[in-house]
Amino acid sequence: MTNQLLKDAVHANALTSKQGMLERLFTFAFSGLVYPQIWEDPEVDMAALELGPDKRILTIASGGCNVMSYLTVSPAQISAVDLNPAHVALLKLKIAAIKHLPDYESFFRFFGYADEKANTHFYDRYIRDNLDETTRAYWESKRFGTGRRINLFARNVYRYGLLGRFIGTVHVLARAYGKNPRKMLTATSLDEQRRLFNETLAPMFDTKLVRWLCRMPVSLYGLGIPPAQFAYLNAQAGGNVAGLLRARLERLACDFPMEDNYFAWQAFGRGYDRADRVAVPRYLARHHYETVKANADRVEVEHASFTTRLARESGESFDGYVLLDAQDWMSHAQMTELWAEITRTAKPGARVIFRTAGDESPLEAALPAEIRQRWSYDPEACRAYVAKDRSSIYGGFHLYQLNG
Repeated sequence: MTNQLLKDAVHANALTSKQGMLERLFTFAFSGLVYPQIWEDPEVDMAALELGPDKRILTIASGGCNVMSYLTVSPAQISAVDLNPAHVALLKLKIAAIKHLPDYESFFRFFGYADEKANTHFYDRYIRDNLDETTRAYWESKRFGTGRRINLFARNVYRYGLLGRFIGTVHVLARAYGKNPRKMLTATSLDEQRRLFNETLAPMFDTKLVRWLCRMPVSLYGLGIPPAQFAYLNAQAGGNVAGLLRARLERLACDFPMEDNYFAWQAFGRGYDRADRVAVPRYLARHHYETVKANADRVEVEHASFTTRLARESGESFDGYVLLDAQDWMSHAQMTELWAEITRTAKPGARVIFRTAGDESPLEAALPAEIRQRWSYDPEACRAYVAKDRSSIYGGFHLYQLNG
């Protein structure tokens, strides 16, 4: 069951085909912890959802930073699902930690520093007995080289997982070319950020090795990009994936002030702003701590697919839906099944948000007319949200609202 949900979502081709082999390599890579930190900007999410105290939403959990940050505006309920049991375990850990750790400082050091030996002591004393059996078993299972998995929080958990290792590999590669991505964090203005990007990072994308790596689908598994998503990106970029990734990294490095962009801090410094605690996710900010703690019981987490979870709901149940980039993995048939359930369970005026690797929404071609015509979509407004998304790794942000 642990892997079957993921296989059902990704495996669209026979094992004997090249695409089928790539799909199975991806599900193998994606079966463990992928995102210690989610890479969608919750500030953009909350604005697009118009999230507030009366709203009930369903979201994909991923690393759980989105769910925890949503709690700062006190929604009525958040239901979170994920195909990856490691992500379910991570979100449950965060919820238990905010509820049972003794104070803000211990909570921040657990997830803001995430590299102190004391964190394992805090886990044993305050958290472990407040976890369900499955989640506790995950964090206490042995992991090669680190002992119990919970020990990752004594070794900087953000260096681990598929994404953490991908970022680490990029740092090693940059240093091999005599470049240091950490220099980006020394910038004190947008002009200086652009200068440093052009000096340290941009030249790497002109090297033969990097351009060759960017043509290999498996090279981007660390970004959570499955084969179907890579094929779309490659087609959109005219075969120049390196150029497309360079442009998105440039947006991350140059379009937003470094002082409060925690996505840039993770990409270039492999951690958060510990000194001033400004470049941190919303849920880790001191002034949101009490609100997040008070609202933690409003979250339910489940290892399930989005469509399966919706099938259990009655009509007009949710005000909002957060699909992340899941539809980049889906066939038209899967999207149609998903949106039939979304349409059935959506309250009048409900909002659905999602991101795509490319620029365009797949729904315009995928959905049957009887479903599509019930939803309004403003491409121009969506492009404005893309421009505000500090994570900068996606080509498109999309918002659909149920008519009436």
